Formats: sequence, C-alpha cells, structure tokens
Amino acid sequence: MTIPFANLGMLKDIDVAVSVELGSSSMRLRDICALGEGQVIMLDRLIDEPLDLLVNGKVVARGEVVAEGNRFGLRIIELAGGEAEDAITATPAADGPVGGL
Repeated sequence: MTIPFANLGMLKDIDVAVSVELGSSSMRLRDICALGEGQVIMLDRLIDEPLDLLVNGKVVARGEVVAEGNRFGLRIIELAGGEAEDAITATPAADGPVGGL
C-alpha cells in the first residue's frame, strides 16, 4: 500500500528518531567490558562509503558527511528503494523544501 505524499499532512508533526550510522562491528561481551579510554573499535564500513540515515531504526536514505560551522550534517545522495521511496518521491504538496543544512 502506498500513501500519497499529499495526504501525509496529518503526520508531519509526529516526532521520529533520526540517526546516522557510521558503521558497525560484532564483539564478544568480554571484549566490550575490557574496552578502555583511547581504544579503537574497527567498523565494517570504508571511509568513502555512504552513511545510512535511519528513521526509527529503518534505513531510509544514504548520504555523505558535511560540516557547517562547528556542526556535522548529512547530505542525502540516495533514497532507499521500495514503497517508501515511491511515497516520498510522489508529487509533493507545495510546502517548500524539507530539511537540509
């Protein structure tokens, strides 16, 4: 089921958790407990790979890190596929741009 973008107006004020995933790693609990200040955990992602943008734990887009002033941001370079993309890329209502730095 695809919900037309224009009909999402009533949902626009709902708060969702948005996060950016830099990478991940699998470790034994004993190794995590042994971590100390200054130690490095190697992640599964390369430096030039896009980062995942997650909304409520689900990947919705990928992007690259940008810096503005003393803050980090994420420039969206691709949307995740599937029905979510169809709803997002449908003709939007004339509300102007969404998000961005």
